[in-house]
Amino acid sequence: MTTRTTAMVCLALSLATAACERSSNAELVARAGDYRLTVDDATALLVDEEGLPVQATVVRSLADLWVDYTLLAEAAAEDSAFASVDFRGLVQPLLDQLMVLQLRDSVIEADTAITADELEALYAADAPAVELQARHILLTYPPQATQAQRDSVRARLEDIRARIVAGAAFEEMAGAFSQDPGTAAVGGDLGSFGRGDMVAPFEEAVVQLEPGELSDVVQTPLGLHLIRLDDRRAQSFDDVAGGFREYVQAQRTMSAESTFIAGLEGRFVPMLAEGAFGVARELARSPQTRLSGGAAQRPLLEWTGGAFTAGELLQIFRSEQPGLRDEVVTGTDEDLEGFLRSQARRELLVEEARRRGLEPPRDRVDSITVEARRQLRDATRSLGLLSLDQAPGEEHQRAIARAVREALVDNLSGATRIVPLGVVGFQLRQGVPIAFFDAGIGQVLLRVAQARATRGPSALEESLGAPAEPVDTVAR
Repeated sequence: MTTRTTAMVCLALSLATAACERSSNAELVARAGDYRLTVDDATALLVDEEGLPVQATVVRSLADLWVDYTLLAEAAAEDSAFASVDFRGLVQPLLDQLMVLQLRDSVIEADTAITADELEALYAADAPAVELQARHILLTYPPQATQAQRDSVRARLEDIRARIVAGAAFEEMAGAFSQDPGTAAVGGDLGSFGRGDMVAPFEEAVVQLEPGELSDVVQTPLGLHLIRLDDRRAQSFDDVAGGFREYVQAQRTMSAESTFIAGLEGRFVPMLAEGAFGVARELARSPQTRLSGGAAQRPLLEWTGGAFTAGELLQIFRSEQPGLRDEVVTGTDEDLEGFLRSQARRELLVEEARRRGLEPPRDRVDSITVEARRQLRDATRSLGLLSLDQAPGEEHQRAIARAVREALVDNLSGATRIVPLGVVGFQLRQGVPIAFFDAGIGQVLLRVAQARATRGPSALEESLGAPAEPVDTVAR
């Protein structure tokens, strides 16, 4: 065979192989090593979960969770004690917190001794406490929502508000549409709460209402709310004396802490590095990024003798919930600067604690690591992934795939809680070929939308005049 003929044969074989691979991948949503999440699998998981919108971000979140659970089940099958898992990235934030608390106890001096007469005088000078009872309807944004998606969620909540004003029962609308699973089933009822119990924008809105009055749309870090105040009761000093004492003491301690932190920042003067916002947002979009040594050490904020680096931020993104990453991507530069400065502030406190010799002893570190390993085992057991129920003759991989599918079904139905693996999940992914397929995700969206479109509205939706199409919300 001539060289030219050999080259043509090799080219033909390579093109055929590539075509076969594209064809085989067309029905895949994700792949993790030898495991496959097919379009049929993902469609079957999502089609009956009508509280979840038909959105690519939802399918991708499901695929990410599938990868984590599959690799967790593999790791548990190899070693149910997770002895090979490095827990340092998981426990270090807790160790840092312990050091900061020790630092606070050793250097913060606040005058928290208050007589009964002084406390009553302070209460009289402050706004009298109130006990509030309210209901709310919450709609959340999709992850990394575009402005158009945000506008769509707000328009839907405005429509719900208009229906309530027109006579629809708030409780029924909350049950049908609210995305707060803790209150939707009870008509949005938040029970009784006082000042300081809710996030600031929510509290500012509810205290302006009169009993029975409905708020405008209120935005908080949780999403968009409609609020109805049901009752307001003024509390006497005797009713709140104990809690008010704790409140005053906490305020004085916070003031002393702020003074100490301001002194640290004044000594070290953290400065924002050029391009920090762009780096932070890119890492938030792609937390799976592997940084080289030099890239990991790139400072985002610098101060005398130290820095908060890209590698440290990436570790935070990997250990925290996806909501934080979404906030970094979509937030304003001002919000992002505040977030980065808060991380630098924490780093300064940890460094100061180390300088004062406040690192936890070895036995304490070991104890925390053992507890973290126990919690991972318990979470794996709760998902049904610790001890596989393998049928006689069933292949190991098939048993894992079945167990993961059952775990996801229970998660999506609310029977069990989702277990975010954070930094452990990223560790399990190291060295495993992982891929996500946009074409497969698109096929899932099409099939789920088609299947749901053939179904009529529920009796509740018909009674409320609600639209039959899926609600434009976000997976919780």
